[in-house]
Amino acid sequence: MNLTLDRSVKKEHLYLEVYHYYKELILKQKLLPGSKMPSLRKCAQELKLSRTTIENAYLQLAADGYIISKAQSGYYVTDIALKQHKPAASEHETLNPIRYDFASSGVDRESFRFELWRRYIKSALRQDERLLAYGEPQGESDFREALCDYIRERRNILCSPDDIVIGAGVQSLLHILCPLVKEKQTVSFPTPSFIQGSTVFRDYGFEVRYRNKDSGVVYVSPAHMTKWGEIMPVSRRLELIRYAAARDSLIIEDDFENEFVYLQKPTPSLFSLAGGQNVVYIGSFSRLLLPSIRISFMVLPPSLLPLYKEKAASYNQTASKAEQIALCQFIRDGHLAAQTRKLRRLYSAKLKQLLEAVQKVFGINARIQIGAAGTSLALTLPCSTPGAQLKKQALANGLRLQILKDTEQEVTVILSCSSMPGEDFIPACELLKETVETL
Repeated sequence: MNLTLDRSVKKEHLYLEVYHYYKELILKQKLLPGSKMPSLRKCAQELKLSRTTIENAYLQLAADGYIISKAQSGYYVTDIALKQHKPAASEHETLNPIRYDFASSGVDRESFRFELWRRYIKSALRQDERLLAYGEPQGESDFREALCDYIRERRNILCSPDDIVIGAGVQSLLHILCPLVKEKQTVSFPTPSFIQGSTVFRDYGFEVRYRNKDSGVVYVSPAHMTKWGEIMPVSRRLELIRYAAARDSLIIEDDFENEFVYLQKPTPSLFSLAGGQNVVYIGSFSRLLLPSIRISFMVLPPSLLPLYKEKAASYNQTASKAEQIALCQFIRDGHLAAQTRKLRRLYSAKLKQLLEAVQKVFGINARIQIGAAGTSLALTLPCSTPGAQLKKQALANGLRLQILKDTEQEVTVILSCSSMPGEDFIPACELLKETVETL
């Protein structure tokens, strides 16, 4: 109890200091509604005051509605703080509920077999003895073995299980990687939209640049070069590898959305084209499975592996051990490969359906950009209203948008089909058109 009493005041007024102390705690919700107050005896002992003084303070709190007495139980905090101080509305709160979400990065409800995944999770939880211990810092060995086989078959990446490091999301892996490459000092990202990655590097003292290959670290996402799914061609990949090798730069290849390549054959990874030299390959399962399954991995090149081994024991594993065990068997039984094929069919059909809906609502001459991969397209509309204002008005109308860029004459929005049902595409586009025309 951090209450400092002014002993110079009259004793009959000391109860007011106790009263104001608890009143402030309750209003600041440091004492939550429903929580029990200290007993009169305990409070008197801690403050070295008489029980009568404490009781007078409690009676005043009760009279003003801050606490309530329950027979044979004590005093409890009321919900007065919630009534007096409603939280300020956030920028995401609107008068109308969200009906259509073109900005979602979630997954389609029909894309994932929850009942199948539950079976693998239950099987993992039955491995009692294994779950009694902490996970391996580098990731479960059998899971890394399964990953090794999977990425060799799917991406022609030749590595050993010892080259793979598991983590709960890409950010956690970057926290491991940054100290290993701190002498590089500078890092380049394709665009400022790579906020999570650039934040980690900046926190480690790196100078963050954009589209600048003359950097110590070059972070690229070859299958997601733009928001609408443009893919880095093989010629550009080879050029980047040669240039980075000549400057002794490190390439970080984030293979985000490579599984969703529809309109052309998948291109070789930078890691495989470089023979595993000076390239860190990063993959994740959030898009293939569920965003809530936070398992990512990176393949380290030979130049960084000894540095990591020196520090590996100092890191705790951040990814769920049970989920690693489940995903290991999920991969070995062929379900991840089947899931990939299913998602390609699903999202390619949805993206085509979204394209048709946009053309129907905005006309076949609408300015649309669509890549060979991904789950989004870019739509440019004539609009003199700033993008932020359009986004705000759309939100008020029940439509969530992602603004790519705006000028004095037009605005470009990114429309994602990933989690929205196909039957909502046309009404959502009509609402977008109506919103733009009314501004």
